[in-house]
Amino acid sequence: MELNRGNLQLLGTAFSGLFRGGLGMAPPQYLEVATVVPSSTGKNEYGWLNQIRGMREWLGDRVLNQITQSDYVIKNKDWEDTIEVERNDIEDDNLGQYNMLFTEMGRATAAHPNELVYGLLKAGFSTPCYDGQYYFDTDHPVLDAAGNVTSVANTDGGSGTPWFLIDTSRVMKPIIFQDRKKPQFVAKDNLNDENAFWRKKFVYGVDARYNVGFGFWQFAWGSKQTLNAANYATAMAALGSMKGDYGRPLGLLTGEAPLLVFPPSLESNARTLIINENDAAGATNPWKGSARLFKTAWLA
Repeated sequence: MELNRGNLQLLGTAFSGLFRGGLGMAPPQYLEVATVVPSSTGKNEYGWLNQIRGMREWLGDRVLNQITQSDYVIKNKDWEDTIEVERNDIEDDNLGQYNMLFTEMGRATAAHPNELVYGLLKAGFSTPCYDGQYYFDTDHPVLDAAGNVTSVANTDGGSGTPWFLIDTSRVMKPIIFQDRKKPQFVAKDNLNDENAFWRKKFVYGVDARYNVGFGFWQFAWGSKQTLNAANYATAMAALGSMKGDYGRPLGLLTGEAPLLVFPPSLESNARTLIINENDAAGATNPWKGSARLFKTAWLA
């Protein structure tokens, strides 16, 4: 291939097309458990997560619900992936291997939010959320009906493979995907670029800005106990009984069936629990159809 501006522009368009094709190879599984929050600055503050409000009887003047501020902040991060193409490979039409690399760049770019979101979900047993406690913890502070601080759990602990029961019917899902700038493909393919002049290389890359954080802990139950009927029953009872401050029921598990999220290693347990007509003893399985199964390799 003759090295001129026109041919390099065509090549850059071809690489961009391969990149875009790769974007479709990684389904956005993160949307199952994450809410996308647009961002227009370097960080977003989420002090409002401290309170889940509700209606009250209007007696006298309105009661002004002031947001209790916390210091929970999600800072956007910069992400990039870059490929160098040898000038000699372009001149010699030796580009087959680059086709695969640019397609894979697109797939990896689309898959990255999945990696971040499910990585954070799995790390929730040891990562603080907005109230200062680990996201999955046994002592989240909540005010009871009398205004006293009580401890509420959204985990039963354990040391095995983690699985999660999530109410996804609310506007805010357990994980926040904070989107500052969507991935952009950029070509440094000018013959006068320093990389081309000094190192005989043309550079193509993608960059983006975003990050992940935790939403309401009340909407998810995380467990490292064995995924069986007894522990699943514990999760269902706890999630359905979640309350906000002052003893107000949150009304979880009253809409669509919750999402049971698990890695491939727990598929047999999950299918036995939710799909089988009968339990291990031959009795009618009371949990059949009680959740939507969601297997994801991003928890492996």
